[in-house]
Amino acid sequence: MSETLKLIKVSEIFSNVSYEVPIYQRNYAWGTDQIEQLIDDIETANSDYFIGNLIVNQKDNNVYEVIDGQQRLTTLFILERYLGMTFSKEALRFEAREKSNRTLAALPDMTQLIEELQSDEIKEGYKIISDYFKKTGLDKTQFIERLHHVNIIRVQVPAKIDLNHYFEIMNTRGEQLELHEIAKANLMGQLTSPKAKKIAKDIWEYCSNMDAYVQMNFPSDKRNQIFTDDWSDLSPKINSFEALEDSYGETSDKEEARSLQDIIDNKPTSTIGKQDETDENERFEAIISFPNFLLQVNEAITRTTDDDASLDDKNLLANLAKNWESETAAKNFFFTLLKARVIFDKYVLKREYARDYKETGKWSLQQLKKYVDYKSRAKPQYLSTFGEEADKDNTNASISNKQLRTLQSALRITYTSPKTMHWISLILASYLKNEEDDILKSLEQYAASKVKDSQYKTKSGFGFDRIVFTYLDYLLYREGFSYQGETIVTPLADDWQFQFRSSIEHFYPQHPSEQTKWPDAILNSFGNLALITVSGNSTFSNAMPIGKASTNPGIIEQSLKLRIMAAMMRKNNNQWTEDLAKEHQAKMFDILSENI
Repeated sequence: MSETLKLIKVSEIFSNVSYEVPIYQRNYAWGTDQIEQLIDDIETANSDYFIGNLIVNQKDNNVYEVIDGQQRLTTLFILERYLGMTFSKEALRFEAREKSNRTLAALPDMTQLIEELQSDEIKEGYKIISDYFKKTGLDKTQFIERLHHVNIIRVQVPAKIDLNHYFEIMNTRGEQLELHEIAKANLMGQLTSPKAKKIAKDIWEYCSNMDAYVQMNFPSDKRNQIFTDDWSDLSPKINSFEALEDSYGETSDKEEARSLQDIIDNKPTSTIGKQDETDENERFEAIISFPNFLLQVNEAITRTTDDDASLDDKNLLANLAKNWESETAAKNFFFTLLKARVIFDKYVLKREYARDYKETGKWSLQQLKKYVDYKSRAKPQYLSTFGEEADKDNTNASISNKQLRTLQSALRITYTSPKTMHWISLILASYLKNEEDDILKSLEQYAASKVKDSQYKTKSGFGFDRIVFTYLDYLLYREGFSYQGETIVTPLADDWQFQFRSSIEHFYPQHPSEQTKWPDAILNSFGNLALITVSGNSTFSNAMPIGKASTNPGIIEQSLKLRIMAAMMRKNNNQWTEDLAKEHQAKMFDILSENI
């Protein structure tokens, strides 16, 4: 097995190695069901049992940053501590979570820590393990022997991969449970006519391919039947499921034949991916998965407040259940699903991989429209949703598209878990109801309310919510910023986009190697902080501000706030001082206060 894929015995996973859980990962959260299931799996499995993957990024010799699998890894750490297995107290650490670190280091004897210094989550995990061994009568010595036959594969991500994007994609996809197939069966079960079943099946199948515009998922004959002449929207006559039944033309339940290789490759039976017109399946990447889209549509229909449970895929069946209470309800959901998918493609941003951005991708907010080439062939083209290319004289439309794309990307990198992306259902709800709301204004109000609710003026260090940094950068992008007569940020600059940022950076370092450490109140103040990528934070390390700005200008550019901090330092003889941090905080807080 290669160095990138290493099979490790669970009994040796913490031997001569250290794992770090970065701050952007959630805290330890496994409860009774997950912990007891893991113990049962290990106890009852056959020899040489495999319990999954641990995805890491190697930072140093035998030091690994945990990208995926930290819940299982933390549970194994607690379990092996309970069993009395010996390894370094530093074998597992959480970035910027000292309670967790102190508790892990103290295991198995937490009495050495006062109550206030203990992590409740890790303490509870240890208790669940202890109680389970006691109530089941498991023998510790035999269980340790069992661990010698249990394996995990440690996967090292490629050296040149965009680590931030990699984590975000995994986080976006979530657990791709088959619950949505159960939901489909329940919905389909309410339909009585073969034609209705075929239409519903097509809607589900064509909407499920999230990485292409839904119009292009439909075969050309159906596309021409149900969309406008320019393909940009549903035809005005298609205003209900019944209208689809009247307009859909011939249907057939006959499945297309598939070769053995097709089955091996898991190729679909539909026409998705067979179009001559486009390379969409390689060009675009949706920001949520299809099961999450189903939940977004459901929330848009019944939208009240931001309840994360309504977008949690573990609750998918319970949340969607009302939609298969009757045939009418099922038909309404199928039609709303199609309508919402058109809205989603037009008004919610994607990642686009084309031309200069084919490898890295960029944020894209575009609508699909048909054009006819010189051979009279109908093909798709992609124009800015609010008319940037379609109407070059309409300056306001151009600005609106840039602003909306940038604001949505700010929200996307802030609320990385699909169950927290309530801003998407806000957009869907507005357009499903055919309201003439200013969606840009609505999203600005939504983001501003989140900043206000965070009580940012009372926070410090890692206590600042990410939305405070991202919405501030959006405001700076929208309005621009000047300092001492110099324009530092040009309003609506075309060459700046949000990156996948999740790591809070101290511009003046927390642990300077040579200079005096700042007082905590200034060190951890908003005026000394910025939000950058995890890899950028690692690169900066404990370097002084002038070193960060001079040797890594690309990282400085990740944050407009950080760009301003570097410019202020430059105008102060390249010295970043406590007074400058205070001045910067005051200016940034003024901008936030004016807009929330």
